[in-house]
Amino acid sequence: MEGPATWQGWISAFLDAKAAELGAAKNTLMAYGRDLREFLAWLDGRGLAPDSLGQPDIEDYLVFCDDTGLAKSTRARRLSAIKQLYRFAYEEGWREDNPAMRIKGPGKDQRLPKTLSETEVDALLLAARETGRTETDRIRNTCLMELLYATGMRVTELVSLPVASARGNPNLLLILGKGGKERLVPLSRPAQETLQQWLNHRDAAEAADLAEGKPASRYLFPSRSADGYLTRHRFYALIKDLAVTAGIPSAKVTPHTLRHAFATHLLANGADLRSIQTLLGHADVGTTEIYTHVLDERLSQLVLEHHPLAEPD
Repeated sequence: MEGPATWQGWISAFLDAKAAELGAAKNTLMAYGRDLREFLAWLDGRGLAPDSLGQPDIEDYLVFCDDTGLAKSTRARRLSAIKQLYRFAYEEGWREDNPAMRIKGPGKDQRLPKTLSETEVDALLLAARETGRTETDRIRNTCLMELLYATGMRVTELVSLPVASARGNPNLLLILGKGGKERLVPLSRPAQETLQQWLNHRDAAEAADLAEGKPASRYLFPSRSADGYLTRHRFYALIKDLAVTAGIPSAKVTPHTLRHAFATHLLANGADLRSIQTLLGHADVGTTEIYTHVLDERLSQLVLEHHPLAEPD
């Protein structure tokens, strides 16, 4: 079976299949697209075609990526995208072989995730209560932060929450994760209270909009964005503002930092890895195990700083 005549056709068909068959998330598809377009640009400069590309060509590209100073993790991710593209092409019958199948990746440097202390998280939550032009803004910001820390959600999961997922049982929140997988996460008492406050304000504002003929929103945090909900970029900017207000270096605080703090603090207070894996929505407990290393590092630092027999620098 003959495949698309152009590289763009290959990439479009691959991404369509990922979306339809595997239920890949929007951000995952965008990442695949970016990596494959970078590969495409390099190939176009050498006049190479998708149906005749060989293993040495892909290896040359990886050498090029290394020479330009790309991190191991970036090179590994790009190779993964290329491997999946050619596996798809082989299964579709566009190629009689998979030229990327035997190429080993560069591996990834294991970096411990950045996290925050409980005191720093408390400062961020307090800052959220004080940040915003109106009372409604402040309640929304507080709800966003309380939910993020109480559940360890990914930022996309948070901002795109359907309002229906927050109704019903006030003790639990239904989260739609990667690959369309759902999980129930318990809410802390502060998160329950701020969520109810936000629902009251949100519903009142929506009732006023409906009276003016405006359509209702299906999202917990509606906005005028193209997607209809608060954007990742807007929330990222908000959390940086909160860090400044809380007196924490803004470079240290991202939405994902709160996810790491959620997991690390649970582990430090006695939660088991399997439970944390379920709450985070990790497919593999090996991904969750990184937090044991974070905790080990923090405990080691505490000993070095506070043990009476620790030698000063």
